[in-house]
Amino acid sequence: MAVKIRLRRMGKKKAPFYRIVVADSRYPRDGRFIEEVGYYDPMTDPVTIKVDKEKVDKWLATGAQPTETVRSLINKSGAEEK
Repeated sequence: MAVKIRLRRMGKKKAPFYRIVVADSRYPRDGRFIEEVGYYDPMTDPVTIKVDKEKVDKWLATGAQPTETVRSLINKSGAEEK
C-alpha cells in the first residue's frame, strides 16, 4: 500500500481551504483518508499553515511520501522532514 501525505480540497467555490491528510494513493483526492495532520489556508494574509509535527514525523518514519506541495508546506511550517 502506497501511503501519501497530500492536500484535500475543502471550502466553497473560489474560496479554497486545504487539509493535509495521510491517504492511500489509490483513493481520490477528496475521498477517504487515514488521518488528518494539518491544514493550509491560502486565502488569508499572511497564508495560514498548521502542521502537527509529531504526526508528520511518525508517518514519514513509517514510509509515507509527501507530495511536492506538501513537502514545501512542511518545510515552511518548520516541521522536520527526513
